[in-house]
Amino acid sequence: MGTTNITKETRRESYDNILPKTKDRARLVLETLGAKEMTVSEITEELVASGRIPYFNRNFVAPRLSELKDMGVVETCGRRKATRSDSTEAVWRRTEVKA
Repeated sequence: MGTTNITKETRRESYDNILPKTKDRARLVLETLGAKEMTVSEITEELVASGRIPYFNRNFVAPRLSELKDMGVVETCGRRKATRSDSTEAVWRRTEVKA
């Protein structure tokens, strides 16, 4: 099994272990983030587009990312221009699982 497959497998195991422990909203944010790198606005827009939340509200996502960060599940990995303003936002991703 190659390194890429092992990494994917350990990420999946971590995901399976953490999922039942998170609140519904945190779980939804984590599922939306998946293996991508996204800002709060991008996650929020994807949730609205998929019909999972009724309207754009950063407060649905931002506190959940903070909770997930405190649990060691996600981390920031940079900044990029916000989708709805001229400011920049933190970019989030799943953390690497250390074996």
